[in-house]
Amino acid sequence: MLSRLVGFRLYSVQFVMDYVQLRFDSQTEDMPVLNCDVLPVVETPAGLIAPGQEGWADALRAFIPSQVVATAEETGRGLRIEFDEGTICLHPDVGDVPGPEIALLTGFKDRKWMCWRPGEESFEDLV
Repeated sequence: MLSRLVGFRLYSVQFVMDYVQLRFDSQTEDMPVLNCDVLPVVETPAGLIAPGQEGWADALRAFIPSQVVATAEETGRGLRIEFDEGTICLHPDVGDVPGPEIALLTGFKDRKWMCWRPGEESFEDLV
């Protein structure tokens, strides 16, 4: 499901209380939104920038207006959204999951959506 973001442009990063929304657009009518209930880590050529570290919010915003070039969903690695200049990564420790969900992807015209939870899909290792 995450692979549907390939080719979409990240146009907005919204910080909402205790989670982050990544909003995407393209030449289609789809307007996907990835709600990250677990704050993502930013992977750059210079290294990882975790939530709470200086420059983390700037590193997320720096992906605007980049296009998604690849995605990955894999047990042990979680979710990865790759851009030419870096990657947004979601793979928390089990104790870092604040509620029942890790992330939720919605906003497709066909109304298909995906919710990632500990112990399911790409997060089987988080139990």
